[in-house]
Amino acid sequence: MENLFDSQDIVDVNIEDSIKSSYLDYSMSVIIGRALPDAKDGLKPVHRRILYAMHELNLTSKAAYKKSARIVGDVIGKYHPHGDSSVYDALVRMAQSFSMRAPLVDGQGNFGSIDGDNAAAMRYTEARMARISEEILKDLEKDTVNFISNYDDTMKEPAVLPTRVPTLLLNGSEGIAVGMATKIPPHNLGELLEALFHLIDNPEATPDELMEFVQGPDFPTGGTIFGRGGIVQAYRTGRGRLKIRAKHHIETKNKKDVIVLDELPYQVNKAKLIEQIAELAKDKQIDGISEVRDESDREGMRVVIELKKDAMSEIVLNNLYKSTPLEVTFGIILLAVQNKEPKIFNLSEILTTFLHHRKTVIIRRTIFDLEKSKARAHILEGLKIALDNIDEIVKIIRASANDTEAKANMMSRFGLSEIQSQAILDMRLGRLTGLQREKLEAEYAELMILIAELEAILKSEDKLNEIIKEELAEIKEKYATKRLTDIEDSYDDIDIEDLIPNEPMVVTITHNGYVKRVPIKAYEKQRRGGKGKVAVTTHDDDFIERFFVSNTHDTLMFVTDQGQLYWLKVYKIPEGSRTAKGKAVVNLINLRPDEKIKAIIPTSDFAPDKSLAFFTRNGVVKRTKLDEFSNIRSNGVRAIVLDENDELVTAKITLPESKYLIIFTSQGQCIRFEIEKTREQGRSTRGVTGIKFKIDADYVVDADVIENEEQELLTVSEKGIGKRTTVEEYRLTNRAGTGVIAMKLNNKTGTIVGNVIVDEGQDLMLLTSVGKMIRVDMQSIRKAGRNTSGVIIVNVDKDDKVVSIAKCPKEDEELDIEGIEIPDTINNPMQDVQDSLILDDEDNE
Repeated sequence: MENLFDSQDIVDVNIEDSIKSSYLDYSMSVIIGRALPDAKDGLKPVHRRILYAMHELNLTSKAAYKKSARIVGDVIGKYHPHGDSSVYDALVRMAQSFSMRAPLVDGQGNFGSIDGDNAAAMRYTEARMARISEEILKDLEKDTVNFISNYDDTMKEPAVLPTRVPTLLLNGSEGIAVGMATKIPPHNLGELLEALFHLIDNPEATPDELMEFVQGPDFPTGGTIFGRGGIVQAYRTGRGRLKIRAKHHIETKNKKDVIVLDELPYQVNKAKLIEQIAELAKDKQIDGISEVRDESDREGMRVVIELKKDAMSEIVLNNLYKSTPLEVTFGIILLAVQNKEPKIFNLSEILTTFLHHRKTVIIRRTIFDLEKSKARAHILEGLKIALDNIDEIVKIIRASANDTEAKANMMSRFGLSEIQSQAILDMRLGRLTGLQREKLEAEYAELMILIAELEAILKSEDKLNEIIKEELAEIKEKYATKRLTDIEDSYDDIDIEDLIPNEPMVVTITHNGYVKRVPIKAYEKQRRGGKGKVAVTTHDDDFIERFFVSNTHDTLMFVTDQGQLYWLKVYKIPEGSRTAKGKAVVNLINLRPDEKIKAIIPTSDFAPDKSLAFFTRNGVVKRTKLDEFSNIRSNGVRAIVLDENDELVTAKITLPESKYLIIFTSQGQCIRFEIEKTREQGRSTRGVTGIKFKIDADYVVDADVIENEEQELLTVSEKGIGKRTTVEEYRLTNRAGTGVIAMKLNNKTGTIVGNVIVDEGQDLMLLTSVGKMIRVDMQSIRKAGRNTSGVIIVNVDKDDKVVSIAKCPKEDEELDIEGIEIPDTINNPMQDVQDSLILDDEDNE
């Protein structure tokens, strides 16, 4: 038998590779060409093709309805080579008000119901575009999007539509591709547009910021989203789970409760739900139900569940939530196609993609209009030349043998283009009248203005953004509706702090950024002059830099050296033992790599009559209302604008009764001035000068807020020397002065570390660089004048120094833990030395 194949035509193919390649091609075809929506216009190919086919048929919202079969025929014949049932099912869903938050098709006839009734056959129903669909297709003819070949290369179809509406989130989408699926819930158009306005002005806005505008999904059937945790997770990560419950109210009939369902969860079949409830009641799986009936009409939904005489409505409802679709779980997967690749988006990424698409559409539309306007202006310029030389033009035309010769002669004589010459030949004699000439000149002047405007748009990002805003505002005015779905907090969302005792904690933070909290009872009270006890075990290259005492329910505001402010609840800080190192702060808040925490401020509320006072190393002070920091953001906010080579030192809360601000420097100077001298400013501002330094090497180490002059200030130096001094001894001056002497410094005292306001109900806690902590009764520290050094509060070793001081609540009684020696002040051999360090007042200002 003759060999039919040449041996060179036979190629060895690995069947595994062949199957893999074929399956990948099939997978990508399903993912891109059928199952997933495009992130730009929010439509799957079948929906896009249905709308485009209706556009080609001129089926606008004002046109007469056409048979659905005609529309489906055009779609499958021209663009979508799949079964007619799949296209008709998609068209039907686009017309269902209970499936789409904003239906894209205006249907006439039976398009199904919430009871699960099927739509009538396509030969019986009629359809046209809904009004909002015209906004999705607007400017399509102006080369705003790319066109691609249809399945048989005989026609062109748009790759995406130039939508003015954020359709992907407005109507949502569901689809199962190969190895992936998408499930995007519908949203409220007004909320989406508000988020877009914010995103235009703040391109770096996070999902958390946009959640101020987009509360959550808004389903066309209403219902109640129970719990916010799933919404937050979905908008941050692209995946989340919601619980949706039916809306209901309780009525009373013959002294019996009646549960009336007003709205059902999204995609729940009402008829099947009623049937299921009746079956559960009949089988005694849910007790207390005597009758279930559907009283829904054109006015709205009304499903009545009558209860037995002794039945409690809340118990029955909870059983219904557990056993029926009265409560359903909606899994969110924000998956869409971007640049022919599937991607999971967060909220800001989806909206940003839409805005980028709008910018591209407007730029392409502007270029199209500009080219068209320039082409028309070019013709008008030729007509003007012709009107100015009409006699010679007529002579040239009459003398020419044909149109070609006439055009050539005019081009040669007047320098006209071929297009201008042809326009002159096509010009009617009526154009020669004076009125027509005026119209031509007016049209040309309008074109010149339009061309200038279009060119300005292409050169300005701001003008482009303004156009987007104007168009979105127009969409909002025309189509925005009230939210249908309520959102309620669930027990799952109750803050864990409700289950945590509100007790004082010592929070410590090391130089390298490790933080922990320890119950305050873990630190025993000692007399002044004691050696203290280890508060944390640190490495050789680390030491405790700051600590404070706060309650577990308080909010902590972390202010960094760069003027950034972050938030954290005290109970979210890991609890550890006295000697534990703690956890890195960067794992708890989103600090930048080069940021260091300079102030940690606990607060229990963000009242508008409070403010935050910020103090910098170079002596700048600024006050900002506390409620400006109430909107917690994961990435923090800018609290103060710093000068070059400046950094934040501390920040304090000011109350309505606060009168003065006082600032201390390392070289023993301080200044006290009235709080009104620093007016309240916004977050992103610099502040004003608080103190000027006598020597260049000086810098601010601490500051405080004072209520009255009778208060006492406790000032501590790095060698453990301290003193109590009344506020009135620090002379009141104007802001931006050099101040007065706060403490007399020498080699035995070292520089000033900080100050606290003395409180009879609180003790003083001091921390040294090697991790020792001592607790002292502030009343045991002797009072001294302003220009003195003070007494020894804590003995520090030669290589050690005090790095931080803070106040803490007194205990009812001392704790005596076995093995810990608590020295008594009476038997303390250092007492005489401490007393001898009291210096006489001297006014050496």
